[in-house]
Amino acid sequence: AMILFTCQVGQLASQVNGSLNMLDYINNYGCLITFWTAMLIEFSGLLHSSYLVQYLVSAISGKKIESNEPPRTALQGLWYWFRCLYSLAILVFCFAVTLVALFDGKTTMWKGVPAWLAMIIFFILMSVVGMLEGMQIAFFAVAKLAPAERGDSKFQKMTCQLLFKGDGKNLPGFMIGRQLMVVSCMFFIARVTSVSIPEGGSNIFDVPDGVQEFFNTGLLGALITTIVASIAWQLVASAFPLAFLANPITYIFLRICLGFEASGICHGAWVLAAIQKKAWGFQRDEVYIGTAEERAKMNKGDDTAQPHVGVGHIAKLPNFAQNAPQSLKDLLEKDPSVGAYINSIYDDLESGKN
Repeated sequence: AMILFTCQVGQLASQVNGSLNMLDYINNYGCLITFWTAMLIEFSGLLHSSYLVQYLVSAISGKKIESNEPPRTALQGLWYWFRCLYSLAILVFCFAVTLVALFDGKTTMWKGVPAWLAMIIFFILMSVVGMLEGMQIAFFAVAKLAPAERGDSKFQKMTCQLLFKGDGKNLPGFMIGRQLMVVSCMFFIARVTSVSIPEGGSNIFDVPDGVQEFFNTGLLGALITTIVASIAWQLVASAFPLAFLANPITYIFLRICLGFEASGICHGAWVLAAIQKKAWGFQRDEVYIGTAEERAKMNKGDDTAQPHVGVGHIAKLPNFAQNAPQSLKDLLEKDPSVGAYINSIYDDLESGKN
């Protein structure tokens, strides 16, 4: 009962409004403070090992991760990779403590469940939770795109048609069902990651009692699930959202989540979201930016007051470089004179020179 109450009041109502009214939802100092707090935690590097998973997936898929950030300096690179390594070391230690406790019978896992079976189910459920975390990132990444830009594979189309049909209520509906599915998985995961020393039992790795008390808090298990079952999947989904949509498991999980939402267990979240929307005056994003189709139509007309761009006109740097082939981008970074030459051609054409 407490979990359902906390989910609806402290999470789901905000997710329902945030999924449809993104611009109004972030237009306050609370979101700004939350953002900077999150950035401070990220800067600490405690969770940086999740970036390594993103790089691994990128290497396996052969797709380069696009970033708008400038290249790191040598000092920035050293600091970044140091945080990745120490975060990885902490994660490995957390796994060591958790798995040793599991196989020594020092967790809250139900008696009668073999340790090897509990470990297998543990990793499967973390993958399920991770998939759900990645799905929400992928869905938000394509939410404001035109249907033609959301991919053309069978499951990309099926997923998007189900998710965005009608007035788009299936997106917040997915968020509600997703939370119920995550909570269901966490009941078992928490049993594995919660360390509990039997009366008279020895401490894990024979650590002092004070350290063992720290192990018993469950923070090590929380760190494992945060990195392995959440952030790593979110980073991968943010880099490859269309790949997530093309996965048939995504469509299956979407159906399951909508089924959970249809059960009505957390329908109170819709009521709380409606009250919050009315009190704060939230409006849907389309009120401010229009639909993807409306934005596409607005870009078709010629406006003589705007810079000369389009057919017959070269886009002047830096806009030209944003859409240039990767090999040309690399050349522009290595030799600035190439950019100056392209801009000189632009100036000559626009001034009418041959």
